[in-house]
Amino acid sequence: GSLTNWKQVVCGGIFDAAIKTDGTLWTWGYNYVGQLGNGTTVNYSSPIQVGSLTNWKQVCTGNEHALAVKTDGTLWAWGHGNYGELGLGGTTKYSSPVQVGALTNWKQVSAGYYFSAAVKTDGTLWTWGNQGAGSYGALGQGDLSSRSSPTQVGTLTTWKLVSCGQYFTLASKTDSTLWAWGRNNFGALGQNNTTNYSSPVQVGTLNTWRKFAGGVYHTAAIKTDGTLWTWGSNSYGQLGQNNTTHKSSPVQVGSLTNWKQVFCSNYATMALKTDGTLWTWGYNPYGQLGQGNTTRYSSPVQVGSLTNWKQIPVGAAQYSWAAISDSSY
Repeated sequence: GSLTNWKQVVCGGIFDAAIKTDGTLWTWGYNYVGQLGNGTTVNYSSPIQVGSLTNWKQVCTGNEHALAVKTDGTLWAWGHGNYGELGLGGTTKYSSPVQVGALTNWKQVSAGYYFSAAVKTDGTLWTWGNQGAGSYGALGQGDLSSRSSPTQVGTLTTWKLVSCGQYFTLASKTDSTLWAWGRNNFGALGQNNTTNYSSPVQVGTLNTWRKFAGGVYHTAAIKTDGTLWTWGSNSYGQLGQNNTTHKSSPVQVGSLTNWKQVFCSNYATMALKTDGTLWTWGYNPYGQLGQGNTTRYSSPVQVGSLTNWKQIPVGAAQYSWAAISDSSY
């Protein structure tokens, strides 16, 4: 449309969600299990409002489920629930938002393929849902059991941010160290191996990690100095290294120090620079790189020439992306 009040956008497996500056929540796309949260299972090709509330703060999307935090610190879930990914203590699907417990101290939430993770205001980390084919350990609980209610990961109170890949999880602590666990068959955990881990393991020894995102088999992260790093699967050039070699440890993308945000989809990567330019690379059979073609790229390529891009998505996108430009730039 033509509105200029979009604040946050996220991409799910085959649906999208966004929050406006007025605190309203909107969704569109595929809806066969109610993942649009509007009380139906009807598909929508244009944004439709979820209820009438104006206190939505953050939304995230998995493959077929969604989670959102309100300004009052409550957590809400809807969509596919067969694996306990909604955190509601069962395996029921819901086509409208349902509150997860009664707590009001949820800070930030992320959704993987069929699991979820969240950080509370007290710095504790919680996960629930499916571990990933029963063997990946995506919940970080030190075992391979699935859970249908939020379960704390360890006892630490120093967790800051969490991001879910397909069946692996990334999280940073307040000391800016980066930790990973779950599926690692292509080295997405950055451990210089392809071993799965069911408990958090530190990525290297550095304490300079600022932003990070997990895809299906690869990871991208930005350090406090503005450099961009990638690791994991590289079959389609999604690591941006101008090759298709897999990497199981972080490798720098070029030498620039002005990277601001990064996002990973199935086999591609999107990043935003501090100058407001937008860049993409990797898998592109449906034109998801925004380059006006379906060519695969193994190094970052600028999307158009605009310098007013403001926010790129988070979530579990497969083959479609979205971004917000700053109309007041």
